[in-house]
Amino acid sequence: MIDLTDSHAHLDDSSFDPDRAQVLRRAAEAGVRRIVVPAIHRNSWAGIERLCAKHPQALPAYGLHPIFLEQHRPEHVAELTQWLKDHSAVAVGEIGLDYFLEDLDREQQRAYFEQQLHVAREFDLPVIVHARRAVDEVTATLRRIGGLRGVVHSFSGSEQQAEQLWRLGFHLGIGGPVTYERAQRLRRIVAGMPLEYLLLETDAPDQPGAGQRGQRNEPAHIAEVLGVVAGLRGDSEANIAAATTANAAHLFRHA
Repeated sequence: MIDLTDSHAHLDDSSFDPDRAQVLRRAAEAGVRRIVVPAIHRNSWAGIERLCAKHPQALPAYGLHPIFLEQHRPEHVAELTQWLKDHSAVAVGEIGLDYFLEDLDREQQRAYFEQQLHVAREFDLPVIVHARRAVDEVTATLRRIGGLRGVVHSFSGSEQQAEQLWRLGFHLGIGGPVTYERAQRLRRIVAGMPLEYLLLETDAPDQPGAGQRGQRNEPAHIAEVLGVVAGLRGDSEANIAAATTANAAHLFRHA
């Protein structure tokens, strides 16, 4: 049986409220044994803790997502530090920079991002990074602060940007976008990248693959991502599943 890890899925999202148990059952049937659930703002932490306590295959990460800037407060960073002292987590996330949405204040984004990177380093936790139209600045910030490890999820940058991240020891999270034939640059990166830096993800309920276009995404759909990645690399699904699951276990330090 294939053993898969979905390294990024927002299982706490309200779209899963009517059928979360069924979603998790379908994930298990597809071979998804572990699902990393990253937070988006302060008010999401307790719900993620409860979800992960109820469903052992779900693994919690806590952080302040740049898109939800209006909901963040400076004191939330200190609260994150205390939360991580009192609660187990596999990562700090989802954190990062989003320069696609022009109404998000960039200085505030940078402040929250850098402060959370220092928190992650303090707790020796990996980071789950959102980098939309901001890969160069994210990479420069990671390099400047140093002592960090993690994944840039839903990677959409260039070959050169990907190589810079590998040199820092960072992983690339690959999900639904790679299943679209038009994603030629991303497909080239996935085909040739070092396998030890590859993670599979869904970003559920967002970013469905080509086979579920327009539908709600869910962890079971990582099987489509696996198939496409294996095809691009000329490898078996079993080998890609084993490697990416081992990568996730090493990064997030879970069993």
